[in-house]
Amino acid sequence: QYRLEESGGGSVQPGGSLRLSCEVSGLSLDYHTIQWYRQVQEKEREGVACINARSGYTFAADSVKGRFTISTNDAKNTVYLQMNLLKVEDAAVYYCAAVTVSPYSTTCSYDFQMDFWGEGTPVFVSS
Repeated sequence: QYRLEESGGGSVQPGGSLRLSCEVSGLSLDYHTIQWYRQVQEKEREGVACINARSGYTFAADSVKGRFTISTNDAKNTVYLQMNLLKVEDAAVYYCAAVTVSPYSTTCSYDFQMDFWGEGTPVFVSS
């Protein structure tokens, strides 16, 4: 039984920081990439950042590049999204998701449909 559980969301002022966590169980990060998405009500879900834990490859969307960093712990059972210099427009529900990849894959991509999803954690940014 797989499980992706997000935590770390909350309220912060513009310019502040939050670290989101995605605890992964029932899946191996050697065969799945982890992708963070965010969604504001009634808007399309947006890919934020992804990681291939086996190769160390990471990707961040232009809207968050230089402010958000994705990483894993040594045990490869938790994926973090460090969010710095938060803006009002970063407010959303953040989801982590996983997609099964080839053992030879060295990247991550938003070109694929995700296989597994967490329930999401809300982030509020306001003064």
